[in-house]
Amino acid sequence: MTTEDIYWMQQALNLAKHAESCNEVPVGAIIVYKNEVIAQSWNQPIVSCDSTAHAEIVAMREAGKYLNNYRLIDTTLYVTLEPCLMCIGAMLHARIKRLVFGAYDYKTGAVKSVFNVLDDVRLNHKIIYEGGILTEECAALLTNFFKKRRE
Repeated sequence: MTTEDIYWMQQALNLAKHAESCNEVPVGAIIVYKNEVIAQSWNQPIVSCDSTAHAEIVAMREAGKYLNNYRLIDTTLYVTLEPCLMCIGAMLHARIKRLVFGAYDYKTGAVKSVFNVLDDVRLNHKIIYEGGILTEECAALLTNFFKKRRE
C-alpha cells in the first residue's frame, strides 16, 4: 500500500458516497493511467436499469473511450469493494495492470472472498492486486447503507 493508493481510494470513496446519494449501492471506482485519473464512476444499475452498470464496468467503458482502445494497458483500477465475477472478467479482457480494492465482499467477491479468479494459473493475463485499502471506511459505508435500507 502506498500513499497514492490511499489518496486514490479516498477519491473512490467520494464517488461511492455519490452513489449512495443516488440510492445506489455505494461503490466507487477510479482508473488511473500515468498518475492521472482517466475515468471515474459509481454504481449505476438501478438508475440506468442495467445490471452491468457496476462502478468498475462504467469506469472501464469511460477509460476505453479516453484511451481510444478497449485494452487498458498499464492502468490501475481502484474500487471501494472487491469486484464480482463479471467485473473481474471485464478487467482481464481489458488487460488492467493493477487492481486495488477496499472492502472484501464475502457474498460475491471474485478476488479472494468467494472466488480466487486472479490467482488461477490458467489465465493468460495476470492482474496485480491488493485488497483491504481503507477497508474499514469502505465497509462502514456499505454496512450503513444496507442498515438504512432495512429500517
